[in-house]
Amino acid sequence: MFSYPTVRLSLLFVALALVGLLLADISITASNPWRDLGNFFLGVVTPNFFSSEGLLTALLRTVSFAFVGVALGSLSGFLLALLYRHGPVRVFCAFIRAIHELFWALIFLQFFGFHPLTGVLAIAIPYTGIFAKVYAEILDEADPEPYRLLPPGTGVVAAFVYARIPDCWAQLRTYTAYRLECGLRSSAILGFVGLPTLGFYLETSFSQGLYSDAGAVLILFYVLIAAIPLWVRPKLLPVYLVAAPFFLGEGFPIVWGNVERFFTEDIVPAPLRHGEGVGGLLSWLGDLFLNEALPGIWNTVLLTQIALVATGLLALLSFPLISRHFGGPVRRTSGHILLVVARSTPEYVLAYILLQLWGPSMLPAVVALALHNGGIIGHLIGRQSDTLRLRPDAPRGIHRYAWELVPRLYRPFLAFLFYRWEIIMRETAILGILGIYTLGFYVDSAIQNIRFDRAMVLILITALLNIGIDALGRFIRRRLALQTLPSC
Repeated sequence: MFSYPTVRLSLLFVALALVGLLLADISITASNPWRDLGNFFLGVVTPNFFSSEGLLTALLRTVSFAFVGVALGSLSGFLLALLYRHGPVRVFCAFIRAIHELFWALIFLQFFGFHPLTGVLAIAIPYTGIFAKVYAEILDEADPEPYRLLPPGTGVVAAFVYARIPDCWAQLRTYTAYRLECGLRSSAILGFVGLPTLGFYLETSFSQGLYSDAGAVLILFYVLIAAIPLWVRPKLLPVYLVAAPFFLGEGFPIVWGNVERFFTEDIVPAPLRHGEGVGGLLSWLGDLFLNEALPGIWNTVLLTQIALVATGLLALLSFPLISRHFGGPVRRTSGHILLVVARSTPEYVLAYILLQLWGPSMLPAVVALALHNGGIIGHLIGRQSDTLRLRPDAPRGIHRYAWELVPRLYRPFLAFLFYRWEIIMRETAILGILGIYTLGFYVDSAIQNIRFDRAMVLILITALLNIGIDALGRFIRRRLALQTLPSC
């Protein structure tokens, strides 16, 4: 139900977003955006699946990077989850998951080059931090009753394996399956930094105006995600895990001298490399903060707040599409398809497409973030609405929506929204690589100019900003007693 604190907080965030809209650049600068949008949709309905011999290989590598990266991340995350109660472990996990997969890829590209290890680690490292957090939450919520049924003298390891794991197994398996879907999205967008996954072919097709080729790539990706229940079966997982490393490709050999130079020279601040001392370092940091970090932080926070509220509005408007309390099976099926497409399309891919159609501004980023995250939350709230029982004389139509369902779903809706806040911030920062002036723009510019020391400082700032937003979101959820479900 609505409460004064939740209403007041909601109005505050809406007000901040409205002020942000007045300050943000949300213009459409393309000369003929509707023609370009029409050409894009025409390409989607007339896909060219035979445009490139490498498309099937890219599909296999997308799957392989996802499987290997998620497998390593889940294994490492599970081990860290066992130690998650220790402060240093929590801080370490928060730091590595606060850095987006594309930032990790940009870092590893500088010394591993276009080697499969770059893509695998770019997924595995942040996913380790994510798995550790969620696995720890699931294990902590396990029912203690089975422990009491064990015979006296049962060892700690045996008690854990036979009492806690069986109780949590369904949740652990469900969340890991969800993360595999996320891993496929992460693997696809690695192509935008040059790795041979589907994103590489999507960017190439768009840059050449080959919309039918781009449509084929998108359709292949949607089919891949939608068919997960069909091709990801428990009995086949060992086969996939054994086979995946063989489909990663070979790439270029790793030059270990480059690795050593990166850590001993490239990321060392220039004033220290040149012997300018503390004074030179402070001047260098001041210039970096004033001209790059502060503008990047401002635009990242501004865009995040607008996208957060837009996500919430879209989720509230879209959940009736799949709720059993509205419409019949045909409408709900259509709604499911729309939300699957929205939540399956990576924000980065959608923002890239809209930037090509509308021109450079914050508008494509806002729409991309809202569609993806709104689709996720709308799907979760729609499923939760199906568990609600209404009175036989409950009103219908808009009155049922406004007076029966939204008040009862609003608190879990806010919990999901604030759980996604930090994720939206991570995505907002990385969208700067596409030319939007968030922190990712300045990180990418520094790397392009071979100023890795500045890039590493900016990535550190991005991580700290994400950690701060995550902590603020958790504080709000605790203060308002909002239930947080790790499945989102």
